[in-house]
Amino acid sequence: MIRSELVQLLSKDNPGLSAAEVERIVSIFFEEIAERLKEDGRVELRGFGAFSTRARVARTGRNPRTGESVKVDAKRVPYFKPGKEMRARLNV
Repeated sequence: MIRSELVQLLSKDNPGLSAAEVERIVSIFFEEIAERLKEDGRVELRGFGAFSTRARVARTGRNPRTGESVKVDAKRVPYFKPGKEMRARLNV
């Protein structure tokens, strides 16, 4: 599912809201998750899962096209851990 499909589905389920209002709600939702992760926080949606970040150490990588060694800086990457209910639904 892509963002526009989510907006359409939510608009259909909430006829009292315009598509623009639903789009704004979805945007705020995603922005708040991203902002919390940026602050090195954690976002937990009960029954769905938890978003957090993980640290990756600096390393030496390799350019697959040329085979040349490339320095890869340390960074934080997003991580998602599905909740117990989500795992149960996927493994029915």
